[in-house]
Amino acid sequence: MSANTIQQITLGSIDGQPVEAYRLSAGQTSIEVMTFGAILTRLTRPDRHGQVDDIVLGYDDPADYVTKPGNAGAICGRHSNRLAQGRFSLDGQHFRLPRNNGEHHLHGGLPGFGKRFWTAHPDETSNSVQFRLHSPDGDQGYPGALDASVRYGLRPDGTLEIHMQATSDRPTICNLVYHGYWNLAGHGSGSVEQQMLRIVADTYTPVTPDKIPTGEIASVTDTPFDFTTAKPIGRDIAAAWPSGGYDHNLCHSNFDGNMHLSAEAFEPVSGRAMQLRSNQPGVQLYTANHFADAPTQGKNGALYQRYAGFALETQNFPNAPNEACFPSSVLRPGQIYDHRMEISFSTITP
Repeated sequence: MSANTIQQITLGSIDGQPVEAYRLSAGQTSIEVMTFGAILTRLTRPDRHGQVDDIVLGYDDPADYVTKPGNAGAICGRHSNRLAQGRFSLDGQHFRLPRNNGEHHLHGGLPGFGKRFWTAHPDETSNSVQFRLHSPDGDQGYPGALDASVRYGLRPDGTLEIHMQATSDRPTICNLVYHGYWNLAGHGSGSVEQQMLRIVADTYTPVTPDKIPTGEIASVTDTPFDFTTAKPIGRDIAAAWPSGGYDHNLCHSNFDGNMHLSAEAFEPVSGRAMQLRSNQPGVQLYTANHFADAPTQGKNGALYQRYAGFALETQNFPNAPNEACFPSSVLRPGQIYDHRMEISFSTITP
């Protein structure tokens, strides 16, 4: 018999379809995940004094994940981040995708995977929930019928595992990301500018004014993107052109396709810390800049404003299908897209 218990509840509905959620716990970590967007809606951890807080941004009403800006907690795809001009070529064929970010394609289109219902398969034996989604050939302009899955699981020590996979019956492109926003002080605790962050990346991909990579891979030295030594997120944020905050891809050093340390973060007042490992070549640091123009009510009446959270989206590089020097995001029949994240938590005392 499994010692794990997964609680299933109905959170609400979207367009008349019930939104089911699943609650899991292990160690000192508890999470809630739901069928819409395969979204991680809650993650609670104690601080150094034992105070338990929810440290991911989100909403109480599932319908708010449709109407409010951003992709809080969602699994985005089929090809996340930006594709210049909403187009790419593959094996001599040219494909056009929806332009839903100015002149460009972002997070898989309208709707991307983060705005769709997934089917849930809870497993108490492994203390996990797997979500599955079928994307038909031609969906949002992408070639190939794609079957995607994401598994959220908790290890006995409270480490969160996120495992994304996909297969296709035709050559296509695939870049799934987990788009959660973290605030280690608690989701409604204001700006993350004083929280400490280290990213294991000595290069980054510079961008144009509309955030499309130029194709260059440049050193982070003497730039706002140097997180090789832990520093407050807000120390250089004003200089992170052109975003009014961070929205940039950093490149992991000596990437070989295996699991590696991606980033570490620490909140000095609460003592909460997290460590992120992944098997991806890049990570998008995003500081929830969209809340600057549109402050938004989140969970429990919290008001999310500028820099209310930070995202660490492990990924392939943005616009990779259009840049020959970037790692390939092509997925062919018989191959398995395999994207793994491990997020461990701790508390640090003074």
